[in-house]
Amino acid sequence: MGKESGIRLIANNKKAYHDYFIEDTYEAGIELAGTEVKSMRMGKCSIKESFIQIDRGEVFVYGMHISPYEKGNIFNKDPLRTRKLLLHQYEIRKIAGKIAEKGYTLVPLKVYFKGSLVKVEIGIAKGKKLYDKRQDIAKKDQKREAEREFKVKNL
Repeated sequence: MGKESGIRLIANNKKAYHDYFIEDTYEAGIELAGTEVKSMRMGKCSIKESFIQIDRGEVFVYGMHISPYEKGNIFNKDPLRTRKLLLHQYEIRKIAGKIAEKGYTLVPLKVYFKGSLVKVEIGIAKGKKLYDKRQDIAKKDQKREAEREFKVKNL
């Protein structure tokens, strides 16, 4: 009868890991309308182009796309509307202090169901330079080559 347990991923922001060094992560709730939750249960959510800002002590996510619920009617909301994230006040102050430093920003990393609640994992991130991205790509290529050689040897 209690809340169902388990985490079910809805959306993942792989581009954030490519473009930023993620230094710290927080789990935040998100304020949604009923039809938006139903749409998320069907996996209709994208956070590729979204970003997070703190405005007057509250945290908001911009550009998060939740497709309108097909069976919804006049209660459907704008797919790109600004949504409020739910965090404790001390967490907001801590995050605000960190992103006040030069080069830091807030990015959404994942959207998932935790039980029956929709959660957003946000990360304090520092932008990567072009040479950092090249190093990551080179490491991935080396790892792929090593796995390919290992597979050939074990046949």
